Amino acid sequence: MSEPPISAFAVPDIVDLPADVRARILSVQEKAGFVPNVFLALAHRPDEFRAFFAYHDALMLRAGGLSKAEREMIVVATSGANHCLYCVVAHGALLRIYAKDAEIADRLAVNPGKAALSARQSAMIAYAMKVATRSHEIVPQDHAALREAGFDHEDIWDIGAIAGFFGLSNRLANMSFMQPNAEFFTMGRTPKLAG
Repeated sequence: MSEPPISAFAVPDIVDLPADVRARILSVQEKAGFVPNVFLALAHRPDEFRAFFAYHDALMLRAGGLSKAEREMIVVATSGANHCLYCVVAHGALLRIYAKDAEIADRLAVNPGKAALSARQSAMIAYAMKVATRSHEIVPQDHAALREAGFDHEDIWDIGAIAGFFGLSNRLANMSFMQPNAEFFTMGRTPKLAG
């Protein structure tokens, strides 16, 4: 069986990309051991690539009250609600690694109510899902519930902004038929052997 193309749109050769975009992709490849297809697919439009990853990094790498695992929980749960194969698979791999839990990503993507979450995480995911699927229904009581769960004003912004940003990401991935890398499917599913 042949691999489906990375994207329905033209995927540029790395050597033909602007120097800053090429450097970003090569840096990711060096760290991960492969190039996640999202980088190649979005390089189709370098200006949008830069804007996308600048906002991604501002949300996902900033210091704050959310852990890396919690940020990925938001991505996986909302991407599942948006039926985004790429984001569920790619961010599910990151979540499994950060949470050191082989099951959490699958449970969150299919039915967040069946994931073993703390009360804090349940409140976070409930709000993120509301942002992702019914943002017009958000009321002050939603923020009050998050504050009661231990989140501050900036954390609430982070939860909502991550859900909103990945709504964009999910739609770009779906409309371009973006395919997840094979590597993501197995990452974080079995413990690494000591040695």
